[in-house]
Amino acid sequence: MIKICVSGSKGKMGARIIALAKEDNVGANGRSPLQISGDFDIGTDPEPLIKGCDCLIEFTAPQATMEHLALCEKYKKAMVIGTTGLSDSEKAGIKAAASKIPIVFSPNMSIGVNLLFKMMALATKTLGGEYNIRIDETHHTHKKDAPSGTAKELAAIAGSINADAKIPINSIREDEIVGDHTVTFESGLDIIKISHSARTRDIFAKGALEASKFVVGKPPKLYTMQEVLGI
Repeated sequence: MIKICVSGSKGKMGARIIALAKEDNVGANGRSPLQISGDFDIGTDPEPLIKGCDCLIEFTAPQATMEHLALCEKYKKAMVIGTTGLSDSEKAGIKAAASKIPIVFSPNMSIGVNLLFKMMALATKTLGGEYNIRIDETHHTHKKDAPSGTAKELAAIAGSINADAKIPINSIREDEIVGDHTVTFESGLDIIKISHSARTRDIFAKGALEASKFVVGKPPKLYTMQEVLGI
């Protein structure tokens, strides 16, 4: 049994992670089932709860994430981080902590979006520099960061393959849209689009739970969701 602790338990993501974890009484892919050993939000001391878990699942704000990262490092606990809007220095702090504890860090935990990341790399490599690339992303009005972490990751993937690529990102915030991402490759001859639309937050919650099953017991390292999913 893997004991998980959920940060931001009063938020929409935290609530869904808790709900789905309670339904998880059997392991998947040879991994152990889960047990919620604790959850917390603003106003609760997280230290004893983190100390008592095997893995902390973190979908909160950057400052809180870094504070909880320090506690996980202190008590040698695994961590799954889905927080977006982190600065370069904060990302560097996560990378440094991963030399001491195992961490899964991804701007998007869903299986579908991580497949989209793979397709982005393949499309950029195959199409070369003959196509202009554009990313459009739409989220609910409550989302604080723009562009989304997923959109930034898509652009970074393309940029790592084609350093000359200039990739505009169009961000829209409206209604209660969970998350839509579309990448357009356009040339004078044709237009190619790859996209992903999230219907519920459960896809992110399920990915985070699978990540927690994967990361507990692993050696210290910064793991990706593609490693978790084996794609």
